[in-house]
Amino acid sequence: MKPILLALRSASLWFVSILHFFFVAPILVLLGIFLDPREHDWLQRDFCRRIALLSGARVEVRCAPGFDPHRTSFFMVNHVNLFDPFILYCAIPQHVRGWELESHFKIPAYGWLMKRFGNVPVPDVRRPSDLKRMWRLTQDAIERGTSLIIFPEAMRTRDGHVGKFQDGGFRVAQQLGVPIVPVSLVGSFQHHRTGHWMLWPATVTVYLHDTIDTRSLRKEEVPKLRDHVREMITAPVENSLKKKAQNNDRS
Repeated sequence: MKPILLALRSASLWFVSILHFFFVAPILVLLGIFLDPREHDWLQRDFCRRIALLSGARVEVRCAPGFDPHRTSFFMVNHVNLFDPFILYCAIPQHVRGWELESHFKIPAYGWLMKRFGNVPVPDVRRPSDLKRMWRLTQDAIERGTSLIIFPEAMRTRDGHVGKFQDGGFRVAQQLGVPIVPVSLVGSFQHHRTGHWMLWPATVTVYLHDTIDTRSLRKEEVPKLRDHVREMITAPVENSLKKKAQNNDRS
């Protein structure tokens, strides 16, 4: 497809996606005021599926044999672009929310939606009182049977590769005894790159790896766990980027 046609296609997808989001999001916020979000979870998932579809992404889910869909867990995921939360919400087969920077709750429509859905605010300034509040809200969510999505890179990739992981989510998992599910987002970088406005047609594959138990994990073992989870997440991402580079060389 010629560059001008791709640009026109991308602009059209952005227009339709934004129109859809700002029309549906306030309705879901209103529903959240009067209903428990679990009661209309199917509407939220359908909303997220349409966001992926309207942006030009086709979502596939691949579950490892050791993935336990019934255990409330922390889903540790590589972070690529702003569509990641929506793709994950419709791909993870259980009630799930996420850690969200507190400043994001101030974004019109999006922030209202994330707050009403029950995402856990992560303080931009890490004061002890704010961290205690985040800890309490995280524990409350887990005790209610709500799994949480965590992006341990704490930022979106600029080159497609998986960045360095922070310890925070792993330390909370170890202290609360919450299982960890490593998740690889493959194809997201080909769909939309942070810092660019183009949307490309692509298949985004969500790999749900084996569930990792943390109940017997010691504090000293957290860095090893962090590195192990990063290796699991990185493997399919790097394989995809390598294949993409090889195909480009051949063409």
